[in-house]
Amino acid sequence: MNGYVFLGMAILLEIFSTSMLKASDGFTKMLPSFVFAAGMGLSFYAFSQALQLIPLSIAYAIWSGAGTALTAMIAVLIWKESINIYTAIGIILIISGVALLNIKGTVH
Repeated sequence: MNGYVFLGMAILLEIFSTSMLKASDGFTKMLPSFVFAAGMGLSFYAFSQALQLIPLSIAYAIWSGAGTALTAMIAVLIWKESINIYTAIGIILIISGVALLNIKGTVH
């Protein structure tokens, strides 16, 4: 399987798990707490598989950058958290940085 498929799975699992962490209400709700723990475990497993095929520097930048940006968007859309111009600029910079790393990683 392609390393980027594993990386995509790791990112999606991390984003979902982070939302479950919010839903767990400080680990006071059992089902979201369990889903968080299981999802993060699966996310780390998928990430470890991606690292067999993608260099760590590229994979981690994509994983953390995409995870951060997408989690911020979910926080606004699902959890109704507010966003301001600084948050929006920060998300744009994260996405730009990940894109630059990928360009650098493919140019020889």
